[in-house]
Amino acid sequence: MTTMNRRNFIATLGLAGSAALLAGCSNDTAAPADDATTTDDTASDEPSYTLVKEGVLTNVAELGFAPFEYIDEDGNTVGFDVDLSNALAEHMGLSSCEWLPNQAFDTLVPTIQQGGKADISIAGMTITDERLEQVDFTDPYLASNQGLILPAGSSETEDTLNAADKQIACQSGTTGDEWISEHLPNATKVPLQDVTAGLMGVQTGLYTAMVIDLPVAQNMISQSFSDLEVAIEIPTGEQYGIAVSKDNPGLKDALNDALAALEEDGTMDDIKQKWFGTTEI
Repeated sequence: MTTMNRRNFIATLGLAGSAALLAGCSNDTAAPADDATTTDDTASDEPSYTLVKEGVLTNVAELGFAPFEYIDEDGNTVGFDVDLSNALAEHMGLSSCEWLPNQAFDTLVPTIQQGGKADISIAGMTITDERLEQVDFTDPYLASNQGLILPAGSSETEDTLNAADKQIACQSGTTGDEWISEHLPNATKVPLQDVTAGLMGVQTGLYTAMVIDLPVAQNMISQSFSDLEVAIEIPTGEQYGIAVSKDNPGLKDALNDALAALEEDGTMDDIKQKWFGTTEI
């Protein structure tokens, strides 16, 4: 998510042992800083790059996209992407990770493009040609499809949903948003900022259906929306990547090196197991 592509929804899947992988990194939400610093590793073969704050990997995301990033009941930013960012920072020798306050999903790419506030956006974000015109992406770190969400037992199909009286919710600016425009052009699309609000709307009958990233749909249905179901798995074949400024190529290279190392040493599988209960995702 795309686009896809999120509020006080709590989804906790976990193996507590994985926390040991993330020692030394913070999940606190931080205010942006003005003092950018440069990591210069020219004496070694490691890439040099600029950070908003010295020794800190500053993230920006829409913090309602469980299980990737969300605010837990204690007010902490948690999730798969949070643990991954922490592990990346640790591998890169940084002291901590920080998260900016919650932002709308469709503002994340412009924030990275403009620079000065966040180093990366790791936010369950699909690599697309349109986004690549504005920012760079790391190598993919996770694959995803989209899911069409309906009330359990609904007789609606893709054909019956393609009508003006059918309201189809999505998160604004996501690949789900794009899919509705392309495949359900006659339906009434309802772009929202909040995934949970969309699912609640389907649950109450306000919206007929919703299209969101499949891992998010599966997680939220299993946790809080058992009366909904993934009626159709939409095989979009998306790849999630970490958005980085085009003016900071060394950071992208350093993140790619770290991603490869985490795959090789098993850390990535440990984080997948913690948040999805499987490594096959």
